[in-house]
Amino acid sequence: MTYYTVKHRTHYRYSQPVLPDRHRLMLRPRDSHDLRLLQAGLTIVPEPAAIRWLHDVFGNSVAIAEFAGETPELLIDSELAIDHRGLDAPHLPLEPFAEQWPFNYEPHEWPDLQPYIMRQYADPEGRLDRWVHEVLGGNLHAQGTQEILTGLMQAIAHDLPYGERYEEGVQSPLMTIQQGGTCRDFAVLMMEAARVLGLATRFASGYLYVPSLDPGENGAAGGPRGGGATHAWLQVYLPGAGWVEFDPTNALYGGVDLIRVAVARDPASALPITGSFSGPGGVSANLDVLVEVVKTDGPPAQPV
Repeated sequence: MTYYTVKHRTHYRYSQPVLPDRHRLMLRPRDSHDLRLLQAGLTIVPEPAAIRWLHDVFGNSVAIAEFAGETPELLIDSELAIDHRGLDAPHLPLEPFAEQWPFNYEPHEWPDLQPYIMRQYADPEGRLDRWVHEVLGGNLHAQGTQEILTGLMQAIAHDLPYGERYEEGVQSPLMTIQQGGTCRDFAVLMMEAARVLGLATRFASGYLYVPSLDPGENGAAGGPRGGGATHAWLQVYLPGAGWVEFDPTNALYGGVDLIRVAVARDPASALPITGSFSGPGGVSANLDVLVEVVKTDGPPAQPV
């Protein structure tokens, strides 16, 4: 097991006082066998008039904050302590019928998995299909399922240029093939590529541990891409192994150093913070985001 603390600060400053509308926050992970939430704190300034918690359609933990008065700024501070048990490039314990591609999901799982198999982006010319077969090469029927997925992941990580982009939204997979993209673009590309092969995938967001950004470590510069901010990757459902984490930005799989906060069928349903404000015409907003992920020696003194 590995222990982490995560600090995620989002600070909006407005040129004139505004009234924040309802904000939707996805900042708290859900406990599981591979990720235990030991401590969680959420501070919002100004203090909301009301805050309530719910589970969304995917089972993610969501806070809804309502505000009553005008403010020149909005500060959202999330602090987490995590017991994490992700694996580094494991040999996936697939059911015998799923070890080789193609395979069919079990009949009792098919109704639940079908929405995650359906492709989300139009490709009338079959360009993504051709790219998948070119990347994997040879006879796909002779390749193992794990080999196919790691091959797709490594092709995206090694062959496509990575760059940060601060605009909201995700590129189409075909655009990412042409020009590269961000972690969320790479995640969507691999999701759609796996769906070409009939595999169920879903979008995952959260945080990435990068040793070179940890003040307590003396790692060399560089390392995994996507640290210092929220990170995105995907999960693929594989019989026998379940939902498996794949990070095509860094060619990681199994969940090592990936701190999952939210999962969804598409990226728009897994945004960490969404909301707006009402104010006078011409008001502007500046946004600062700080994310720190630090490895610790053990759990906090008083887990909550």
